[in-house]
Amino acid sequence: MHFINSTFLLRFAVIVILLAHSVPGMFDHGINDFGNLYLNQVGFAPVGVPIAWAIKLSHVLCAICLLFQKYVRWVSGVTILILLAGIIMVHFKEGWFVVGGGRNGVEFNFLLMFVLLTIMFPAGLNKYSGKG
Repeated sequence: MHFINSTFLLRFAVIVILLAHSVPGMFDHGINDFGNLYLNQVGFAPVGVPIAWAIKLSHVLCAICLLFQKYVRWVSGVTILILLAGIIMVHFKEGWFVVGGGRNGVEFNFLLMFVLLTIMFPAGLNKYSGKG
């Protein structure tokens, strides 16, 4: 099994998170609500629902690619951009903490972005900077 390597545990955790964050909304109208009740309201009308579906389908695609270690840098990069947009549009105004010292803050997206960067660059950044 070539996909079980040093990044497997992190990839598996991200796969679970991405699927848990996207698949239920496909069946309980959560994605449509996100599109209609949030994205359309903040200026994306009339394309809020298609954007919401594109975001959630990209999470599923990222999970599949992470599982099989295919196109990891591309899908992780797109997911990082989506997480960053989530920080800017939704979470930043709520502060740092997801729970505890606050609610719905940036800390979870921040951690997930750096986990994806670690998966993208398993040998660290030195290998890609020409140093080391």
